[in-house]
Amino acid sequence: METKATQPVAERLLPRTSDVGGIPVARAIPQKARRLIGPWCFLDHLGPISGPVTVNVGEHPHTALQTFTWMMAGEILHRDSLGSTQVIRPGQVNLMTAGHGIAHTEESLPNQTHLHAAQLWIALPAAHKDTAPRFDHYPTLPRWQDAGANFTLLIGDWAEHHSPVLHFSPILGLEIFHSADTGAPVTLTLPLEPTFEHGLMPLEGIFHLAGESFSDNQLAFLNWGETSVTISLQAGCRLLLIGGEPLPDDITIWWNFVGHSKAEIAEAQAQWLAQDPRFGPVTGYQGQRLEPPPIPW
Repeated sequence: METKATQPVAERLLPRTSDVGGIPVARAIPQKARRLIGPWCFLDHLGPISGPVTVNVGEHPHTALQTFTWMMAGEILHRDSLGSTQVIRPGQVNLMTAGHGIAHTEESLPNQTHLHAAQLWIALPAAHKDTAPRFDHYPTLPRWQDAGANFTLLIGDWAEHHSPVLHFSPILGLEIFHSADTGAPVTLTLPLEPTFEHGLMPLEGIFHLAGESFSDNQLAFLNWGETSVTISLQAGCRLLLIGGEPLPDDITIWWNFVGHSKAEIAEAQAQWLAQDPRFGPVTGYQGQRLEPPPIPW
């Protein structure tokens, strides 16, 4: 008989530093140790930054995924090849469903002095990988307080709360924030869906789990099958909980493409290089069109 693990933390994932649009970001996934958490296949943490902020992510394509942006400070202007133009502000989510193919850009607004955001990708299941592209903006999300912490449901369901954010497979995104107004930590027992994979990552501050401390974008990947987890948040901790059912499909990630085979990726990259109408132009953007590196296979 299989014995259930006694410690809830299966892996401690250390981020690597990358560059997005001219600013350093902490990239938690994908990495060799863990490529996906449920359908979440990419997690970049930008900031928090204080001081002059300039972000300019040039025109680039996506396929078979959703880009998910959660804004905590500052403002970013999104444009895409559908003609969407949307500024995202703190407390809001931008969701772009690439599906069959889309191109977009992101720019900070002038004279910004703060930036804090999480940008994630959600891999689409095979049945929806070629869905028609679309863009959705969510200015209002479910928020509540419990046990001294502030909760925001970003996507999916949590107890009686339901996020309006579009998704194509079972998924969860939840922010938990313990205000720095009080010095005492708060302890929370969070129910977990045992069929989901889950990850916990501090966007600010420190949290404790099973006798371990996590800070500086260190992600705790939890053992599968857990029905709850007890955590302690230091004052000022902002915690991101992501999870979802693992996709039954093999997912390939290369550059800005997600695909269900290497052939799909190669086709999409060739079409981007040929300026195929599959992706279309981003009108109104004055910067450069990004070029991918050569495919390594």
